[in-house]
Amino acid sequence: MPFTSRRTASTDRQAPDLPRPSVPRRLKAHHRAVPAVLAVGALLAAGAPEPGPQGLGDRLYPHLGNPGYDVGAYDIAMKYSGRNDAPLDAVTTITARATGHLDRVNLDFARGSVRSVQVNGVPARYATHDEDLVVTPAHPVEPGRTMRIVVHHTSNPKGGKDGGWVRTGDGLAMANQADAAHRVFPGNDHPSDKADFTFRITAPRGITAVANGLPLGRSARGPATTWTYRSLHLMATELVQVSLGKSAVVRRPGPHGLPVRDVVPAADRRKLEPWLAKTPGQIAWLERQVGQYPFETYGVLLADATTGFELETQTLSLFEKHLFTLDRIPSWYVESLMVHELAHQWFGDSVSPRTWSDLWLNESHATWYEALYADHASKGKASMKERMKRAYQESDGWRADGGPPAAPKPPEKGQKIGIFRPVVYDGSALVLYALRERIGAADFDRLERAWYEQHRDGVASTADFVALASRIHGQDLSGFLRAWLYDTRTPPMPGHPDWHVKKEQAKPGPKGHSS
Repeated sequence: MPFTSRRTASTDRQAPDLPRPSVPRRLKAHHRAVPAVLAVGALLAAGAPEPGPQGLGDRLYPHLGNPGYDVGAYDIAMKYSGRNDAPLDAVTTITARATGHLDRVNLDFARGSVRSVQVNGVPARYATHDEDLVVTPAHPVEPGRTMRIVVHHTSNPKGGKDGGWVRTGDGLAMANQADAAHRVFPGNDHPSDKADFTFRITAPRGITAVANGLPLGRSARGPATTWTYRSLHLMATELVQVSLGKSAVVRRPGPHGLPVRDVVPAADRRKLEPWLAKTPGQIAWLERQVGQYPFETYGVLLADATTGFELETQTLSLFEKHLFTLDRIPSWYVESLMVHELAHQWFGDSVSPRTWSDLWLNESHATWYEALYADHASKGKASMKERMKRAYQESDGWRADGGPPAAPKPPEKGQKIGIFRPVVYDGSALVLYALRERIGAADFDRLERAWYEQHRDGVASTADFVALASRIHGQDLSGFLRAWLYDTRTPPMPGHPDWHVKKEQAKPGPKGHSS
């Protein structure tokens, strides 16, 4: 999500010690934190507390996600009436493995009504508490057992200012970052629990439905059509995308036969075609930097909506259509934003953050390749070096305003995407610039490729990045990176003793954000 701004939080945090590297997500069935699971199991067995929100204890979003189980797959069926202000009927089926004894199962869910819940084919009791749906199975689920939870519910697109459904000029799209997927469907809404997804979207004739992954087919029955899509790679809930509208789906080949599909308002297809045609070349450019594109397809969704941001939803990045129709914006700048969201497919989508404090790993890399591409596309008018020098000058102010890159301040109440501040964009790309100056271009390029290769289709942490950088360089870089990632003041820039930070008081960044 590229930066356009949000207000900052007032809470400050001490810089923590670097945690130990985490287990690659490919071992997803075994990586759950045992203490949290045991604690939940003990509380449930005791039967003392009333059911309520659980949460994984994420430092920035404490009530997000749920302990005690690991989701393997979602099957989401939705029926759209053609009105983007009316609730959609939906059935969400969750297949998960219990990692602890479960008398109750918490799901993240809000902004919809629940009609029934089944667990392993048997009706289950349920209650809503804040933004949790608490399910009580007829029989407890023991550790290691698979459970199949079927929730019949509605999904309400109204009131979406804090994320979830985005109402467009001709339908709906999704913007689920950071913790808004549960405003669309029930689930374990935390990026550490990635899963497979299948979508079955029914819409009136004349409406095109598109979702993440590849199409499995469509079937018409009377005045409605059901479209089916499936992801071929694990995906975090925050990256889910479903587009409904009077859309054209434009297809073309990408590098090594990759299917590229773009989704645009049908009436604007011809006008937007010159922009769409740029995507295959951008994919090829990024592949030369970091390795082969990670997923089964890619494309852009140009929505007739005003969001204030763009978003890296997996295999189908969300953009505001007007970004491509304003003549006053330089083309190289628009292209660099396209590359930002594309870069996220490697950094943030394929390799997802273990916690939301690891967000800098997503945004620093996307900003890095955005800036590198802008330097190239603008023929030096947007110099990477000058951009990083300006970022260095502002860095102390950004850290005071939003926290250090790897320890961002929590969002203010009512500002769920308030963690997207300047420090996680250029302020975090500055960390990569300092690292490259410290270890040299050759080691840095090896690190970028190795980071993706070792953690693709998984989740990873700041500690994992520090450990890999040290291994690639052959020297312990933990002290160097700890200062850049956690100090409240910006360290000296290697190789640039003439660079200085501004002395004046920190000022809030511009308002808005884009991922």
